[in-house]
Amino acid sequence: MKQIIIIFAVMITVQYCFAQGSEITGKVHEKPALPIPYVTVTLKENGQKQIGVVITDSKGIFRLENIPAGNYMISFSLMGFKTIIQPVQVSSGSPVKVGTIILEPDAKLLEEVSVISQRTSVSLKLDKKVFDVGKDVLSSSGAVTDLLNGVPSVSVSPAGTVSLRGNTNVLVLIDGRRTGLTQGNALEQVPADQVERVEVITNPSSRFDAAGSAGIINIILKKNKKSGFSGQLRVVGGIPNETRLSPSLNYKSNKLNLFGTYGLRLSDYVGLYTMQQSTGLMNTPVYLNQRQDENRHDDARLLYLGADYQINSQNIFTVAFLRNATKDHDKTTLNYLYSGKNSLVDSSLVRKGESWEKRSFNQLEANYTRTFERVGKKLTVDLQYDFWNSSKDWNLATSKLLPVYTDLPVIRTSSAGGSKDFMIKTDMVQPLDSISTLEFGLKAENRSVTSDFIAEQQNNERWEIIDQIDNHLLYKELIGSAYVQFSGRTGDFSYQGGLRGELTHIGIKDRKDSYTHDKNYNRLFPTLNISYRFNEGTTLQGSYSKRINRPSLYMIYPFNELTDLSTRYIGNPDLNPSYADVFEITFLKNWKTLTINPAFYYQRNSGVIEDYTYKDANGLFISMPVNIDKEVRQGFELSLLYNPVKWMQVNTELNIFHYAKQGTYQTQSFDYSGNTLTARLSAQLKLKNTLIFQTVYNLRGANATAQTRTNALHSIDFGCSKTFLKNKATVTFDVSNLFELRKSGSVTRGTDYEINQISIPNAARYRLTLVYKLNLKDNQAVRQAKGVNRN
Repeated sequence: MKQIIIIFAVMITVQYCFAQGSEITGKVHEKPALPIPYVTVTLKENGQKQIGVVITDSKGIFRLENIPAGNYMISFSLMGFKTIIQPVQVSSGSPVKVGTIILEPDAKLLEEVSVISQRTSVSLKLDKKVFDVGKDVLSSSGAVTDLLNGVPSVSVSPAGTVSLRGNTNVLVLIDGRRTGLTQGNALEQVPADQVERVEVITNPSSRFDAAGSAGIINIILKKNKKSGFSGQLRVVGGIPNETRLSPSLNYKSNKLNLFGTYGLRLSDYVGLYTMQQSTGLMNTPVYLNQRQDENRHDDARLLYLGADYQINSQNIFTVAFLRNATKDHDKTTLNYLYSGKNSLVDSSLVRKGESWEKRSFNQLEANYTRTFERVGKKLTVDLQYDFWNSSKDWNLATSKLLPVYTDLPVIRTSSAGGSKDFMIKTDMVQPLDSISTLEFGLKAENRSVTSDFIAEQQNNERWEIIDQIDNHLLYKELIGSAYVQFSGRTGDFSYQGGLRGELTHIGIKDRKDSYTHDKNYNRLFPTLNISYRFNEGTTLQGSYSKRINRPSLYMIYPFNELTDLSTRYIGNPDLNPSYADVFEITFLKNWKTLTINPAFYYQRNSGVIEDYTYKDANGLFISMPVNIDKEVRQGFELSLLYNPVKWMQVNTELNIFHYAKQGTYQTQSFDYSGNTLTARLSAQLKLKNTLIFQTVYNLRGANATAQTRTNALHSIDFGCSKTFLKNKATVTFDVSNLFELRKSGSVTRGTDYEINQISIPNAARYRLTLVYKLNLKDNQAVRQAKGVNRN
């Protein structure tokens, strides 16, 4: 700890010692006297060596500090405007005021920008890879989960699990805040066309939470910058049934910005799951063929209201309220065929289940942002309070068909839970000069979750508890964190170093005192990012970060549903977090028609969370998460974007990695190593400017653990779109899981058993989408809801 503090002190001291000089200030406007933000102001010596770079603030003001005496060339550039270059002379100790610079629109460049903005592009920032969303058909027709499936390095499984480079231990944010995406429904209400860009952060800086050993996916939503009323109406119809209606409205004036969104979603899903189970292979074998047909119906309603109030030019206050309520009604039928050594069926059962689930998520958020006269200096304070409750009831009727028809006792289960989560954080950005910045912040989060679960079976007129499954669980979590981060630049070399400390207290208690635990774990998480820019389109980066992967509530809860007669998943309250050290080297090269982005990465994990499957005394197969010693991953990733002509774009991605796991749990060894890959190929054609076609092929290679081997997974998505009414309206037709190739298969083996499974959670889905924009441009959108604190 002392060594790190000394390093920060030395870095800052050195920066001051070698960066004393004068300052250059000015303003950048467009006619008639309108300030232009985000203009890049570059100062060069002899027309080549870069001395300093800044961007203008919301008032068009810029300031270059600590500039040595000399003669320089200063340039002002912004996409869509003509670049201005002029000489400037700096005398020792004397400030230089260049006055107001007027930029003029470049008609030819604006036309080129219009074409480029319709394409997807990738760029490297100091601590992240930025995926700018173009007018991809499949990026605008569905929900955000559909969009993520097209982002390099990211994939979403048929069950809704998000992974980064094949690793599911990823943290998903919206506009820098936590989201419930991994639960598979919180972002289903947010249309993909509301997303401006996706930031893939494989080695996050210390300003971000340390959670997510695979890294962070930060979804940035579009902002409305136009005054007056604006809005959007989105209507979706699909087969199987997918009905969506989402109107959004926005009113913006000089002082006030009001925004509101309502979302309605009615969806049906059809799933098919089959299993062949063989047990007693060393003695008397028993075989089970199982088929599960599932029909799910989801109703969801979302309401999001809020306002931004600009107190003055330097102070903004925001308040908002979100409510997302869902009702699910599922029906499932399970058929069991048992046979012996001669493979003749000697026993048969059927179980029919029906469930009703209600969830209500609510969020209150407030934000205060203060900017200062000094360009880049900013203070933010965020408050967020999430409170939700849920309930789920199952009715299970089982009948034995062979050898003699018998109705077995009816089973019912009931679960109810709730959560209260309060978060407060503050961040400060303090520029030290035009090329170095100090950032620091504090965060505290207190979370309390309750859960009740009971399982009963009918005995004549009475209901009896099954296997003593009747309990109440209370989970409490308190996380306090602080960070400091320093970044700077010397010519074309940029660097950023940070340190984050997190103190965590967890308390678990149940009514029966079976799972009572108190845990404390406190860690430091250092980060380092370095970058060298060879020229305008060529960048090389290296990075390191230490991460933590906290187990989700689903992994901890010991309660389980009894839907299946043969298998069951239970949580593990003894589960501990895992830790990761991540190293990466990335290169990016942009040509006019081609972009290549190779990367090498190495990840060392300790306390890895792995699923463990065993057979209990009653012959029931139980799966539960456990901690094993370690896992090492090392891989190579390559992304290519090719635009041979204006009307075509081809994207391809390949990720190959080797993994090696070590550890034991009870008598099971988890030592295993293997290789796997993921790949994606996307092609988009644009005809007559307003008609677009796109096809995407996804591949997740086969992979394995010590117990289970998972087969390769393929899928094809297709879409086409047409804009009309002067680009105010867009109609899109798309098909996900074309030809129903998306089938997940696995084989699990033990000492005397083997389980083969095939899962098809979603059939092919056909959708027709209409989007109509009111007073909005392509790069604007009505404000959408942010995410939740925790999943």
